Amino acid sequence: MIEKMSKYSFILLKGEETGFLARLQELGVVDITRSSKPVDERSAQMLARISSLGTTLGKLSVSDFSKDPDYETILEESKRIEVKDDPVAIYPELVSQIRELAAEISAAEKEKDYLDHWGRFDKESLSKLGEMGLKIRYYSVPAKKFDAEWTNLVPLKEIYRDDSTVWFVTVSDDPEYSFPVKEIHAPETTGAEKGEEIKALRKELLSAKAMVQALKSRVPELEAEKKAITADMDMYFAEVSPEKAAEDHVLVFEGFAPIEEDERLKEAFDKQGIFYIKDTAVLEDNPPIKLKNNGFTSQFRVLTDMYGRPSYDEFDPTPMISIFFLLFFAMCMGDAGYGLILIIVGLLMKRSKGFASMASLVVTLGIGTLLVGIVLHTFFGIDMKEWAFLPSWMQKVMLPTQALGFDAGMVLAIIVGIVHICVAQVVKSIMSTRNKGFLNSLGTWGWTLLIVGGVTVGGIALTGVLDARLTKWIIIILGSLSAVGIFLLNDVRRNVFANIGAGLWETYNTASGLLGDVLSYLRLYALGLAGAMLGGAFNQLGEMVLGDGKNLFLWIPCIILFLLGHTLNIAMCALGAFVHPLRLNFLEFFKNSGYAGKGRTYKPLEQINN
Repeated sequence: MIEKMSKYSFILLKGEETGFLARLQELGVVDITRSSKPVDERSAQMLARISSLGTTLGKLSVSDFSKDPDYETILEESKRIEVKDDPVAIYPELVSQIRELAAEISAAEKEKDYLDHWGRFDKESLSKLGEMGLKIRYYSVPAKKFDAEWTNLVPLKEIYRDDSTVWFVTVSDDPEYSFPVKEIHAPETTGAEKGEEIKALRKELLSAKAMVQALKSRVPELEAEKKAITADMDMYFAEVSPEKAAEDHVLVFEGFAPIEEDERLKEAFDKQGIFYIKDTAVLEDNPPIKLKNNGFTSQFRVLTDMYGRPSYDEFDPTPMISIFFLLFFAMCMGDAGYGLILIIVGLLMKRSKGFASMASLVVTLGIGTLLVGIVLHTFFGIDMKEWAFLPSWMQKVMLPTQALGFDAGMVLAIIVGIVHICVAQVVKSIMSTRNKGFLNSLGTWGWTLLIVGGVTVGGIALTGVLDARLTKWIIIILGSLSAVGIFLLNDVRRNVFANIGAGLWETYNTASGLLGDVLSYLRLYALGLAGAMLGGAFNQLGEMVLGDGKNLFLWIPCIILFLLGHTLNIAMCALGAFVHPLRLNFLEFFKNSGYAGKGRTYKPLEQINN
């Protein structure tokens, strides 16, 4: 399945691209391309305004005071504020003010903790002591180091004590004063006064937060302004001529990301203040193709990529390739023993770093070869039908020797080819209807009705369910309806005679092409038969060397011949089983389904972890 894409247009000033691309790399889902458009004073102003609006909106969207202990107060005060200034201009100032006030409050609280230890004091009285020639000095020491004998050295007053520290002062008129503890700075104010200062700062902080909360009510208005300027600039870039280009350029990055990533990208871009325009990607945008497959079909995506990913309006061929390539490969190998070898090789590849990515595909192809090999009753070139010990259910699933008077393997290859072409024709009609509409696809549906309907009716008739008369009338009705689409309505805008002429030419090309396409599937039978015969030939050579088996020494060259012969045969069969099924899918199926495969692969910017 082709994942739907969103198209993003990112517009930046020159010099911003490095950080922008690094952020996209972190997100890891945007496939990016780059172009440039001219910028003049007008477009630069529009871009600057859009960028500022985007940054402000992004930051306002994440501004949340709900966990603030004063949230209710902030909310109530914000309702009384009428914002008259430009939010884009005042928001950065408010953020800076909030940051500075928070830092001041933190420092003031630490200062208050210090001042609270000194209690209340009268600054005027202390000043008078200084005028009298007495100097007060301040100290704090660990409680364990405080010595009561210090009171004999100088007048000392203990101010505060807790479990760990003692705060005290000394009074002295001796200019040569000496004391065994280092003096600390004198408090300039009291803890109570510092507390009042903190209250004033907190009130100012609440006002700033309330203003930010009030700005959030302007978000719809700012979004509308951003949208309007974006539309104006988009139109301006579409109309501006190259002659108006200045020396500088706006860098325009075009990116694509899966629609399922829209919400995550919107949140990231808005938070980072990135200016972008988002649209749903259409075919004309040539979006990259990301395929979404399940665990089984994703193994075969490498085969789709070998031909080319689908365009945005095409279908993902990987599910059909996974079924038919596996079947074709198994039919070309045609040997259950070779299937077992492939399974073993695939399991060993899982242990190798260089081949681990292909291991699961090899195991899957081995399982398919094993099952089809049982149906074709071949095991290392030996006909399994000769083994009497096989259970009855296994005998029943084995292909008979003859079918409809021909070799059963040949008939099976033709039937598989017809089914493959029918599936391609149905897919072609469905995709034509989706892209062009039903009326413009009547010619394609005519061919689908004729080919698929005819094959279905013919197959049922061969089983004997329908009698010859009823079969004839069903075919007449199918042919008549198909003819209307093929010859009369292949293009509803053309006249009838032009449609008839185009229908006749298409009939010639289709009839001759289909016959060649169906016969191409005989290669499945031929390659399987050739592998089985060559394997059988190596077995016969081994038997000739071994003779009656009584000479034990002859077992060594017999085993060597067997191993070398079948190893060579497996290699040759595997090569043919890879190339020819790939050809049948790439040519017969893709041609009849209308698949072009000209899409480009989705390659998002991603961080590489070494």
